[in-house]
Amino acid sequence: MRISVSSDMDEPVARLLVEELRGRGHEVLAHGALRPGADPRWAVCSERAAREVAEGTADQAVVCCWTGTGASIAANKVPGVRAALCADAYTADGARRWNDANVLALSLRLTSAPLLREILDAWFAGAPGEDAEDRENVTHVERLDRGRAAP
Repeated sequence: MRISVSSDMDEPVARLLVEELRGRGHEVLAHGALRPGADPRWAVCSERAAREVAEGTADQAVVCCWTGTGASIAANKVPGVRAALCADAYTADGARRWNDANVLALSLRLTSAPLLREILDAWFAGAPGEDAEDRENVTHVERLDRGRAAP
């Protein structure tokens, strides 16, 4: 799987994220502080990673900033992206199952190495659920992206 990864800081957890993804057999497309010479601002690098998902040049993305909040906000401004800020494995599983999230947002501050591995395990084990209500919600969000949400 091709995974776009961004971080606004070259932090140990960001480097571990890249290492973990490659170790799991994924191709990593790096942005921000993880790519020499790239713009490291969280809004810019998160958008670039998310845009690769929306355009289909990456299957998924992981965006990081100090709290994860800014990275998730920037990624969610890209139509077609459903970014989820996940601080634990249960949330990562739910984001994939209930929300069909295609971008994982992480906090560089709060994510330890063992927690990162648990979140990634849950994220990659998860898949969009078949529950009709969940699918309807995802479809509604897709309509919001297109600016045609029903009242």
